[in-house]
Amino acid sequence: MVSRIVVIGAGMAGARLARQLAPSATTRPFAVTVLGEEPHAPYNRVLLAEVLAGRYGPDVIALPPVPGGPGTVRRGVRAERIDRGTRTVHCADGSAVPYDRLVLATGSNPVLPPLRGIAGRLPDGVHPFRTLDDCLALAAAVRAGTRAVVVGGGLLGVSAARALAERGADVVVTHQGPDLMDRHLDPAAGALVRRHLEELGVEVHTECRARGLRHVGGRVTGVELADGFVLGAECVVLACGVRPRTSLAADAGLRVRQGIVVDDELRTSDPYVHAIGDCAEHAGTVYGLATPALEQADVLASLLATDAAAGGAGAPAVIPAAGAVTAADARPQPATSTGTGTGTGGGITAAPAEDSLHGTPAHPSPPSPAGPARARYTGTRALTRLTLGGTGSFDVAAFGEPSPQPGDDVVQLADATRGAYRKVIVRNDRLVGGVLLGDLATVGDLARTWEGDEALPPTPLLHLLTHDGGS
Repeated sequence: MVSRIVVIGAGMAGARLARQLAPSATTRPFAVTVLGEEPHAPYNRVLLAEVLAGRYGPDVIALPPVPGGPGTVRRGVRAERIDRGTRTVHCADGSAVPYDRLVLATGSNPVLPPLRGIAGRLPDGVHPFRTLDDCLALAAAVRAGTRAVVVGGGLLGVSAARALAERGADVVVTHQGPDLMDRHLDPAAGALVRRHLEELGVEVHTECRARGLRHVGGRVTGVELADGFVLGAECVVLACGVRPRTSLAADAGLRVRQGIVVDDELRTSDPYVHAIGDCAEHAGTVYGLATPALEQADVLASLLATDAAAGGAGAPAVIPAAGAVTAADARPQPATSTGTGTGTGGGITAAPAEDSLHGTPAHPSPPSPAGPARARYTGTRALTRLTLGGTGSFDVAAFGEPSPQPGDDVVQLADATRGAYRKVIVRNDRLVGGVLLGDLATVGDLARTWEGDEALPPTPLLHLLTHDGGS
């Protein structure tokens, strides 16, 4: 019997899962439908800054197509409601899509800061920077000499500022924190990123809070700072972080904290509904990065294949393990902030995921069958990497903890002339954090050691830096 898999979200995680389950890639009995809200084919969101900078066209960042018929990926279709009782997704175009298993890959929304001058809609000239349409709108609005202000100096804001500078705009960055990218970098590394942007002609203001937007006739004219100073602007980019898109799950009664809560099998509080990517919260963590999203998609594809082979048309093959999320556990959670991007945002409160008539779980799982060990997602030790500048490579790579604790070993190399900086933190013979800046030919060995949580070899710690893309 064919198992109907419906994926809400055609981003990197949703498209990866659909490709893994597609008929041309496997003989597994799946009928996959992907509901994508954007009108574009799935694309690599990591490369949006390259499109904004003018180095790539939109077609270059398109992901490999999902095999299947014309209805496999439905573009421009927004899911509005999930009926867990009938296992149906209701869409804004009036269609209803039944499922045996539902996968939420809804991603995240840009955080809009509480600025004066934003009342219901953004003034003309004010742009978020999250989707391909955002990127194309920015590219169309910016020309050589355009005065552009980027609000937010985290990973997203720095990449947007660099791209706008390469387009010839006069760019100003305002950042509330003391250093650029302070969620990922230590102060010394943040200072080098600042110097690099300034060499590109970007004006940087740290410890500087934007208070409001000035606009005339509905078009932005400036950004007002907390001290009353106004930065003139023809274009404003809001790069204040992202917040997981969880409203669809919360409205369906699934458990939500910062993200949609999932267990090691990426199940939500309804065992017929899964969540992956930026919207998912696993073991208290919302990653908001590409690598964890892709790993989650791969694990879920394996689990769905196992269940289809063992249990037929999509019935979950196991009950939640001890400590996993269950429907009875889906009580309202206090709002908390999420740290998936360059800013902070609030979570939302979920209603109990129980049958509203009977007060029992809507879909109890059947007993667990005997069989081989199942795939599990146990978390990702991710490395964040960003390339800045078109002429003269300047890479940023960061992982783990940016600052040491008492008793940690720290190895640090700095070359102010070349703008290079490298630091790793070692605890109990294992890497616990690191920051690498400059012309990094490779961070391969160091990244593998970190991601695998491997014990360090018995060589001098200095070799960690000089043997990995060093000079």
